[in-house]
Amino acid sequence: MQKDPTVQKPSAITILGSGFGALSTVRELRKRLSTEPITLVSPRAELHYLPGIIWIPSGKRQREDLVVPLGPFFERMRVRHVQADVTGLTDGGRTVLTSTGERIANDALVIATGGRFIKKLPGIEHAITPCEGIAAAEAIRDRLRAMQGGSIAIGFSGNPQEPAAVRGGPMFEFLFGIDTQFRREGRRKQFTLTFFHPKTEPGKRLGKQAVQALLAEMQRRNIHIHLGHKLVRLEADKVVTEGGEIAADLILFMPGMTGNAWFDATELPRSPGGLIAADAQCRVQGWDKTWVVGDSGSFPGPEWAPKQAHMADLQAAATAQNLIDALAGRPQSAGFKTELLCIIDSLTSGKLVWRTTSRNLTLPSLRLMHWAKSHFEARYLRQYR
Repeated sequence: MQKDPTVQKPSAITILGSGFGALSTVRELRKRLSTEPITLVSPRAELHYLPGIIWIPSGKRQREDLVVPLGPFFERMRVRHVQADVTGLTDGGRTVLTSTGERIANDALVIATGGRFIKKLPGIEHAITPCEGIAAAEAIRDRLRAMQGGSIAIGFSGNPQEPAAVRGGPMFEFLFGIDTQFRREGRRKQFTLTFFHPKTEPGKRLGKQAVQALLAEMQRRNIHIHLGHKLVRLEADKVVTEGGEIAADLILFMPGMTGNAWFDATELPRSPGGLIAADAQCRVQGWDKTWVVGDSGSFPGPEWAPKQAHMADLQAAATAQNLIDALAGRPQSAGFKTELLCIIDSLTSGKLVWRTTSRNLTLPSLRLMHWAKSHFEARYLRQYR
């Protein structure tokens, strides 16, 4: 039987990653009634809810609370999952290369594989990098349980070439959470806590009011503060800076972020900091029908633009609409709002920080905000369970 030449083959959409940006793109595409076949490539069919790892050291969360199998979600969303690592792109993004050898052709591509922490500081192997995953948070939990006392140093830094590529908020949460945990356990006096950062205003993208409130909270909790000194190296028992040394039996350190290693095997346009250069519609600059969402991308906007799940969700919505319009031959005009929205939790209370291009609000620590953060987690994960 001869095929009808007027019947068009459905466009194939490929999404790389299975984190917030990738999964939100899937939801937004289906919410906008996109019926095109979707292939999603990632190493595992699971969502790891990393904002919840701040509660693992205290026992408030366990691994099973934060790992969501995505099989049922993929089935509902009619997504084919390919379990593999991405190794490269060819044909201007129209073919995805994978670690299994499968070559996946597409008519539209969304890159949402996250970022990579810069591990160049000498001695960084002596520190735990909390946001590397659930295993890192479990290592912190186990170390804290084994310690009878001592010194703990907690800090973060950024990518000098990419001001937005930093994950500082969780480090304040680990700092305040550990302080609260020790007080609950009646052993805070056995520990010295020190917060360090190479700049004099840590967390500056949160806004001046938030920075002042965070530093005041550290002083109230008798947490030592070491600011404004370039990091030189980490050792097994100390943090060495140009302004002196910090004794540390345990170091928690979050370095700045850059692009995934597999980007280097492609011709993707890169920002000075190593991320994928994108425009205000999340399009990869100079590439046809290719978008980037979340930590993988460098986007236009204010220097305080955050790298957080909330921003990835906003970018996913714009990307989904632009992708649908592009496949239909329509102009792509959907943009995303730059908005920093977070609750800095301390295990029993939380400080709300909200920043947009027109306002910057910081609320005092409230118990209500702690419960709001926990409630949001449950509601967010429900859509994937």
